[in-house]
Amino acid sequence: MDSDQMNGQTQGTARRALLGAAVLGAGGAVLGLPGTARAADTRTAGHGGRGLKSLPVPTIIGHRGASGYRPEHTFGSYNLALDLGADIVEAGDLVPTRDGHLVCRHEPEIGGTTNVADHPEFAGRKTTKVLDGVPTTGWFTEDFTLAELKTLRAVERIPANRPHNTLYNGRWEIPTFEEVLKWQDEQTRKRGKQVWIYPETKHPTYFRKLGLGLEERVAKLLRKYGKDSRNSPVILQSFEPSSIQKLNQLVDNPLVVLLSSATGRPYDFVEAGDPRTVADLITPKGLREIAGYAQGIGPTLDLVITKNADGTLAEPTTLVADAHKVGLVLHPYTMRNENPFLPAEYRKGTDADAYGDVFGAFKTYFATGIDGVFTDNADTGLLARADFLAG
Repeated sequence: MDSDQMNGQTQGTARRALLGAAVLGAGGAVLGLPGTARAADTRTAGHGGRGLKSLPVPTIIGHRGASGYRPEHTFGSYNLALDLGADIVEAGDLVPTRDGHLVCRHEPEIGGTTNVADHPEFAGRKTTKVLDGVPTTGWFTEDFTLAELKTLRAVERIPANRPHNTLYNGRWEIPTFEEVLKWQDEQTRKRGKQVWIYPETKHPTYFRKLGLGLEERVAKLLRKYGKDSRNSPVILQSFEPSSIQKLNQLVDNPLVVLLSSATGRPYDFVEAGDPRTVADLITPKGLREIAGYAQGIGPTLDLVITKNADGTLAEPTTLVADAHKVGLVLHPYTMRNENPFLPAEYRKGTDADAYGDVFGAFKTYFATGIDGVFTDNADTGLLARADFLAG
């Protein structure tokens, strides 16, 4: 999204801003409170109400399901996230097939998350493409029909960190977004509790240039299943602000802009010649602009608390307070139990797959006033939340 797109907000954007104020405004005043006062308010969250305000705070979001325990973006992972108690399941990262279906994969390149390399009939599909400016070699969803993708099975993406997950390699197929929407309804009925999902449009500029626009396909399916309103249990997210702006014109769902490192640039900015970086988006001015068309941000944890050169945590930034001031919720990413993914002072030993002091890390991040967090280990997150609220 370029500056003109930012400034060219339509009547729908104004409606979105009012919606954000209605849904989040009252809570914004209390979400940033530290300590006991904030905990008291949090204990009452999730009782009554609809939409975002019905969710517990801090919200525990199952990152790609329960990907600490099962291969990500599979129904095995999604179901386990619900079994573990996740408030929301990130189902899924949406990429298209050649015939226009949306499927759930972390990236369009599927060599690392499926057994496609074991299928000789697809050997000729391996290729190198430039994905958001980066040459990438492998197999890409847009080169397969849905029927072809359904012959593949998911595998663990980071086996060095999660060798136990490889036990489940080959067990589950690639889900479609439509299957996820049906699964959501089935699980809501089965569990007697509303199941929430948090899908993401992946590389929308890249796919739009291929004639496979994501936003229209997402909106069409949400409308088909009656999940396109402001109180629908579907939060939409993207690293490209222009994708969120497009969705803002198509549906009334809660919307979240994902934010990478401070020096990063959303790829739609790169394509549009917009020189701004994430650092510009997290200024008070940038956050006010985001609040004009979205209800929240999903920053990296490093934008909430920066790190020192040795990998230990430095001081919290003003991002939480600044975002709350304009009515935005913060759902940063990603908490994982294993040592390599934790701040240095919370690591235990040197094993890549060993767990560190993740409870200590959760406590430190929760204390900043964040409204929720993505985690690969929903059960750990829920215990950490209970500790935080009890403290």
